[in-house]
Amino acid sequence: MSPERGIDAGGAKFVEPMTALLALSAAIEAHDPYTRGHSERVARMACKVGLQLRCDDVQLSLLRLGGTLHDVGKLVVRDAILSKPGPLTADEIAEVQLHPEAGARLVALDRTLRPVLPAVLYHHERWDGAGYPTGRASTQIPLEARILSVVDCYDAMTSNRPYRAALAPEQAIEEVDRCSGTQFDPDVAVAFIEAWESGALGVTAALRAASTASTRPRASFARGGSPRR
Repeated sequence: MSPERGIDAGGAKFVEPMTALLALSAAIEAHDPYTRGHSERVARMACKVGLQLRCDDVQLSLLRLGGTLHDVGKLVVRDAILSKPGPLTADEIAEVQLHPEAGARLVALDRTLRPVLPAVLYHHERWDGAGYPTGRASTQIPLEARILSVVDCYDAMTSNRPYRAALAPEQAIEEVDRCSGTQFDPDVAVAFIEAWESGALGVTAALRAASTASTRPRASFARGGSPRR
């Protein structure tokens, strides 16, 4: 891929400066070694889910950029909090919850990256309005942010963190199912699970078979509605 690529976003073009993206992503990973590789995985999986949802080229580009940069605001969170092995205090939680706004401010510094600002700012919002930083709900949240929310949570659940061991992928899928319609956009949750089951997210057939055999029967899904439990 060339270092820069122009994308037509609703009549206005923006350019992806890959050197800046790589530098920012590397800074995030160096700041929080427990999330090494997280941004790259989120970007990759978000694009796969976007394809499942028939997103266009501009949306897919925003998903890739958003996945790469969604946690850049953690550069302002103290290392002691990011690597704390136990529960966070209320003040520490409040500091962590500043990172979407901090990330949006950093992204806004580069006009070529500004189209991805909503994905960075809103990726911790919830479908039911109980997220942060703004409490937006439902389709008030940009689609790219709704996709990143599911993918980000899945990757976090299946990664080791200082305060807990990783969940098995099938357990994380059960959580995506359970939180569909509350934390997650139901249609995005459906698309994520379908992509997971198809192997598009890199999950092996053997692991998917083990998941079916070892977990409770999963709810049936219908596009456009909440899953039955």
